[in-house]
Amino acid sequence: MTTLAIFIQLLLFIIPLALGLNHPTCDLTNTQDQGSTLKIFHIDSPCSPFKSSSPLSWEARVLKTLAQDQARLQYLTSLVAGRSVVPVASGRQMLQSATYIVKAKIGTPAQTLLLAMDTSSDVAWLPCSGCVGCPSTTAFSPAKSTTYKNVSCNAPQCKQNTLHNSVRHTSLTHVNTFVLQVPNPTCGSSACSFNLTYGSSSIAANLSQDTIRLAADPVEAFTFGCVNKVAGGGTIPPPQGLLGLGRGPLSLMTQAQSLYQSTFSYCLPSFRSLAFSGSLRLGPTSQPLRLKYTPLLRNPRRSSLYYVNLLAIRVGNKVVDLPQEAIAFNPTTGAGTIFDSGTVYTRLAKTVYEAVRDEFRRRVKPRNAVVTSLGGFDTCYSGQVTVPAITFMFKGVNMTMPADNLMLHSTAGSTSCLAIAVAPENVNSVVNVIASMQQQNHRVLIDVPNGRIGLARELCS
Repeated sequence: MTTLAIFIQLLLFIIPLALGLNHPTCDLTNTQDQGSTLKIFHIDSPCSPFKSSSPLSWEARVLKTLAQDQARLQYLTSLVAGRSVVPVASGRQMLQSATYIVKAKIGTPAQTLLLAMDTSSDVAWLPCSGCVGCPSTTAFSPAKSTTYKNVSCNAPQCKQNTLHNSVRHTSLTHVNTFVLQVPNPTCGSSACSFNLTYGSSSIAANLSQDTIRLAADPVEAFTFGCVNKVAGGGTIPPPQGLLGLGRGPLSLMTQAQSLYQSTFSYCLPSFRSLAFSGSLRLGPTSQPLRLKYTPLLRNPRRSSLYYVNLLAIRVGNKVVDLPQEAIAFNPTTGAGTIFDSGTVYTRLAKTVYEAVRDEFRRRVKPRNAVVTSLGGFDTCYSGQVTVPAITFMFKGVNMTMPADNLMLHSTAGSTSCLAIAVAPENVNSVVNVIASMQQQNHRVLIDVPNGRIGLARELCS
């Protein structure tokens, strides 16, 4: 898309709002998805039904998001296994800050829920009617669906038997074998039940199956967790459930492999966007043609995640001198760089972050701008500043982020912070995470069969 075309789109969006015309509807459940494309909205967007009735201050919201990110990063970096085995949860924390939401219809007749999309999670789960402690009054009612059924105690998932799921990739030479299982399964009323942790909360669920409809596509006998209890009072799960888009055996991409061929793309809108303005496109058809690609890597120690090979980082026109071992893909330790929709702010290994931050500060204008800090952000400014772009450089494609992808601005506009921070150090191996704020207004295509990730700038806010 040309600069002129983007400018015209912005005018067409801004002018009606400025004149008080064409206010978009905020009835998100009636928003129409088409084909295999789902619309996406940000959970804090003006039309979000999940917006707090007593919103936090800008500073408090930033600090809360940083804390959620920190917990999620601990989860992501804990995904280390000795072999390519992906349990549903394995007692580990399942953390998703519910940043981006898509609409799904579950059951027959269909019941509409707004699910958090998560590219690093392998499962789907929904609050079910009668759930004790669930954060939303909107829940899926199994009794109202004629196609709902519980997964039986004799199923391989409940017995924790191995279920081989061989997936051959044209650009990869190996076959991956997964284990389908649920953590701590028990049998009650002949249904397979299990427990998992979500931050400081615990979740009890039945393993269930029903038809899920995404845009125009029905996926029959889709397996998910039907949540009936949330306890602990700590981390709040996504209000109406979660849709996992990772690479594991119970993710949407694996369960609907024949339909979507392990291929999807998304464009994430800004939190300022009204209603559904981003999109999630499922399957290889109708994907953008003008993308540039970099190899998609699989790390056997964190096999659910979408890895890329980060070669360098440029600040302005200067390629920063980085320790290569801190950005290198390492299948032995699980280190490397991933794309993740559930982390909000990009995290870099300490030595990488400090080198990028120092060069960024040198290029901020005016040069005498005073640097302050806010929580985990150590590069904040008062008043107006001009900042350089930052570019992540991969083999075959560069991802350039202008100020809108880099700077958090206070409501009054008097304070701004570089929205990149240091990755957790108290883990076995550091993962650099390219997070959702930095991905906003980019089309990201995950193409597992061809072993590649596509990138292009796209205005979707």
